Amino acid sequence: MPNGFMGEFLGTTILILLGNGTVANVLLKKSKGYASGWIVITAGWGFAVLCGALIALSAGSAAHLNPAVTLAFYAAGSFPADQIVTYLTAQFCGAFFGSVLVYLSYLSHWKETESCDDKLAVFCTIPAIRNLPANAVTEITGTFVLVLIIIALSSKAVLASGVSGPLMVGLLVWVIGLSLGGPTGYAINPARDLAPRFAHALLPISGKGSSQWSYALVPLIAPVIGGLIAVGVAKSIAMI
Repeated sequence: MPNGFMGEFLGTTILILLGNGTVANVLLKKSKGYASGWIVITAGWGFAVLCGALIALSAGSAAHLNPAVTLAFYAAGSFPADQIVTYLTAQFCGAFFGSVLVYLSYLSHWKETESCDDKLAVFCTIPAIRNLPANAVTEITGTFVLVLIIIALSSKAVLASGVSGPLMVGLLVWVIGLSLGGPTGYAINPARDLAPRFAHALLPISGKGSSQWSYALVPLIAPVIGGLIAVGVAKSIAMI
């Protein structure tokens, strides 16, 4: 029986476990993958999206895994209003639980890592240069690209071609990370940033430092704006 909550919860849990798990592998000292670089992080996030989407679809949800996507599809008229709270709640809960699993999986490595910023980056995004308007533009642009191409993948013409949606979205997230991820770490997903930031604040991480709440509004709000702009563009060119 289709279960939107469990699908989004499990899918987002896997998304964060594998995505932030990749970041932990690269940034935490004495990990086997330590210092393996940005290509590894972006690839890990791309495959994390693929795996999370497959889990969510198999459990009966629409595999949004992202509040910006859910709200964009609602604005497009293709998602019911009575499911919004269910999906958003599941996405935030899944992101939090996935973050806890990452913390436990790398339990021995927090103490070995001196940098507070590296520890925080395992959970949420940190801009390379803090400039809130510029950071917001980056997140809006990245999420605009994400949602617009997801809409294209959902179109009849693309569906008729037999293209695999989850695989293409995974590759899409990979290329967004490679192209637009440098300035902000590309949240492009409010749940992916906010719930793990709460986990960072609450978990007993050795020497963790600040959770940097002064930046949190950018990855929370900018992706929603980017998604809504994508819907507007898609409607203007009769994509939906």
